[in-house]
This record gives sequence, C-alpha cells and structure tokens, in this order.
Amino acid sequence: MIVLGIEGSANKIGVGITRDDRILSNIRRTYTPPTGEGFIPTKTAEHHRSNILQLIEDSLCEAGLDLKEIDAFAYTRGPGMQQSLVVVATVVRTLSLLYGKPIIPVNHCIAHIEMGRLITGARNPVILYVSGGNTQIIAYSDRKYKIFGETLDIAVGNCLDKLARELSLDNYPSPGLSIERMARKGRRYIELPYCIKGMDMSFSGILSTLKRLISKRHKDETIEDKKKETQNDKKEIGLDANFSNGTFTEDICFSAQETIFSLLVEGTERCMSFTKSDEVLIVGGVGCNLRLQEMMGVMAAERNGIMHAIDERFCIDNGAMIAYTGYLMHTNGMKFKFEDCDVTQRFRTDSVEVKWRD
Repeated sequence: MIVLGIEGSANKIGVGITRDDRILSNIRRTYTPPTGEGFIPTKTAEHHRSNILQLIEDSLCEAGLDLKEIDAFAYTRGPGMQQSLVVVATVVRTLSLLYGKPIIPVNHCIAHIEMGRLITGARNPVILYVSGGNTQIIAYSDRKYKIFGETLDIAVGNCLDKLARELSLDNYPSPGLSIERMARKGRRYIELPYCIKGMDMSFSGILSTLKRLISKRHKDETIEDKKKETQNDKKEIGLDANFSNGTFTEDICFSAQETIFSLLVEGTERCMSFTKSDEVLIVGGVGCNLRLQEMMGVMAAERNGIMHAIDERFCIDNGAMIAYTGYLMHTNGMKFKFEDCDVTQRFRTDSVEVKWRD
C-alpha cells in the first residue's frame, strides 16, 4: 500500500511517501524566523502554503511515482498550530476528492512514536516524547498509548526556544541546536529550580529564573566597572564578574540542559520501574539532543536496559512518519468519513485507539 503523508503542525512542512513499512521519500522545509523571534502562526502558515505543492512534486519525483498511484492520503490532524494544520488539511482534502482516495487523519504524537519504533525496532518501550509543544512520558497498555507523566505548564522545547530568544541565539537550523552547541562549551553549573511530582514536570520556574539571570547580566554589562558588583550578586549569578558574556551564555545553556534533562530522565526512570520495562525510546524534535540521549543511555544501562533514539531525519517532524502511521491505521480497518477529517490544536495521545498493536 502506497501512502502519501503531509506534516505541518509547527514550523516544518514535510511530505513523505511510504510503501507499506518502506520509506520511499521524506522531504521537508523549515520556517526559520529572524533571531529573537518565535514562530508567528500567520507567517508559518504562509511558509507552508508557498512550499507544500512543490514538496509534493519533489517527493513524488524522489519516489518515482505519480499521484494516481497513491492509495491513500494521510495528514496531521493535530495537535499543533491551527493555521498551519489548516493548510495541510486543505491540500489533502483536495487531493482526496480529486483522486477519489481515502483520507487518514493522524495524531502527530503517535506518528512520532510509530516512526521511532519502525526505525529502531523497539518492541514495547517507555516513550519520552519531547518537542516544542509537547512533553510526555508514555507507555502502551490495552490498545492505548497512555500518558504516565507530562509537563504541567510549558513544553520542554518551548522552554528552550524562549531561552534561545532571551540569549539572542540563532534560530537556524533550530534554537535548540544553538543551545546544545553553546552548552557543550559550558563548564560551570548555575543552580536552577527543579520541579517534578511523580512523573509530571514543570519548566516555567526554570525559565523565569533563567530570564532573571540573563536580565541581570545585561544590566551589569552597562556598568563600566564590573568589579563594583557586590559579592551577593556574584553568588546569585554563579560567575566571577570578569567572565566574558560568551562564557556566561555557555554556562547558562549548560545549566539549563543539565537541569531540564535530569527532570526528564528521572520521570522516565520512574515510568520504566512502574511498567517493568527494559526499553526507553526518545522521540520528538528535542530527542535529537545528544546530551539528552547520553543521560538517558546512562540511566537505561544502569537498569540493564536499552535506550533507543533516532537522528534528525526522522526525529524532527516529517511527512514519512505521517504516511507510515496512516498505513498502519488504514490496514487495520480504521476508516474515516470525509466530513470528520478536520483539524484540532488539542489532540491527546491517549485519545486514539491503537488497533495495530496487540
């Protein structure tokens, strides 16, 4: 079965084609805002509108197929940014009508999970799903991907994106990667809030503290003689007054990553213990972070378990994960009426019946 899938829930627009469980093409383009800006919904949707048709053509060309050969069209129903989701849904609904083929609305989070399972061969792992808009600790049970823990406020990716804006780091290729690169050079840990309740986490306090430290540092830089800073100020920042701004930025990024990823690893370990799982799978855009993978790998190894992760080709939002999940849904008897194929910004991972798993 050949499925064409389109993903456009955030700042990436991707088109992928699969034949059963084989990926034939997987192409995407990313909307990158100027430094200091976030992903403005109207501009992101305009980016998707201007690129989606060419991406479909390029994806078909790479797969060596014609639109008439596509058996079904899959798209991201949600969760995500409303205006971006509408662009994708409009195109897919049009293609479905033109060619008289089934349309399959896919849950974005579950698509990440299934792509991760396909690429890594993970059997029944605890899943850490970390992205710009979502942070969830998930495990499969009784035909549902059940959420055992999640963020109580903002997502981990959102937290890192806002930190990058505060530090005026480059948004290309992604704010998270800019932070990761800076963090590799950091050496001094700055203490930050650490909030976890069972398997639920909070990141807003971390972000507020980071903003306060950065704001204070900026004010200090306007003082001609930095040596006049008080000893208390030095202690709060955690740095000597004669350190350069570059070192401060590196240490802030290092401290943010170490704190945030420790929360994620701790919550995931609790879920592994509770479900008696010996596998963990990291999915979502933040899952590309090598430091997160390293920390999770250490935890899994100490439990005599296995850590699975995938690279940016499949970890970051892409069309192939939508196509493959659409294939799983369709071949397991999940049919959808055209009028029910809409979009929603809130589409819970645990609201979908997972018919393709025992």
